[in-house]
Amino acid sequence: MSAAAASAAVSTATTLSCHHVYGRYAYNSSRLPISRGASTSALPLRRRVLARAKFEKFDTAADSSPLPPGDPDLESPMALNQQELDEDSDLPSDLEGAIRQSSQASASFVSSGGMRAIVELLIPQIQFLDDEGAQAELWELSRIFLESFIEESGKQRVKAIFPDAGAAALLKYQWKDANFGFSSLSDRKPVDNEDEVVVMVVPDYQMLENVQKIAKLLSEDPPRPLIMWNPRLISEDVGVGINVRNLRRYFLSTFTVVYSMKPLSSGAVFRCYPGMWKVFYDDVNRPGRYLLAKEQPRRPDATDVEIIFGNVDEKSEEPSFLNKAMSMFSSINRFMKAISR
Repeated sequence: MSAAAASAAVSTATTLSCHHVYGRYAYNSSRLPISRGASTSALPLRRRVLARAKFEKFDTAADSSPLPPGDPDLESPMALNQQELDEDSDLPSDLEGAIRQSSQASASFVSSGGMRAIVELLIPQIQFLDDEGAQAELWELSRIFLESFIEESGKQRVKAIFPDAGAAALLKYQWKDANFGFSSLSDRKPVDNEDEVVVMVVPDYQMLENVQKIAKLLSEDPPRPLIMWNPRLISEDVGVGINVRNLRRYFLSTFTVVYSMKPLSSGAVFRCYPGMWKVFYDDVNRPGRYLLAKEQPRRPDATDVEIIFGNVDEKSEEPSFLNKAMSMFSSINRFMKAISR
């Protein structure tokens, strides 16, 4: 390993806040608050040790296949301690771990005085949940985030704002034991004076005006934190024109992306507050594991990823990582550039 790679590995291992939340939840999936009669098809619960493949459980098809046999020594405490020093130890091993990790990052941001945060999980199992009949799973995932955030932050008055009044009313009826409030973007008064933190769940561009009004209200005295969970404020259908540029410049630029997860075919782009943005690539010597290619303070765009993976390819005799990575990035290129800060 080169000196630069060794330095990057040490830096990754010392990003304690995200690492600790992974360690806290990765082996305790039984605590997930999802056993309320809702569908759990999108929430696989099998525990994985750090030595196992990352992101396998993001793909339900891949999850049905058994893991390849590994070295029994990897299951020993000594082997697990060694794995904690691996470059990809910050990455969660499943969807639930990512959601809980994002709640810890959000709580840390709010506790440090942050006011506007974005959590984005750019993974297929969430992006495809907009399909008809799949919203129930999306709401259950948002509940995991909300309850985990309340536990991590200690806030007692958290208001969840859902995209429409129908969803808010239905979930309020179904979740009678919820420890957070309910409202919708279309409500005349979506925020109460007693609310300490507001979480917008998948706000979309069709309600952008309401989103901006609520954000302005929360910035007034006394200012209160606003978290947008998986916002859809920029639509690829309408292109990236002057309106999107203005949205990025005057509104989204006031937010901090405290958590971002985007698995690629041969790597991942990742950020967990207060850590930096990181780009990972496949470890060819350990299938299913990643090596840190680069970390930087700002969000990597498609050009950054092209340069990063190009540098990796120059050092590798394997088939080009760049071609694989860029094929994944082509579909979200405009989106990534539009919300990059």
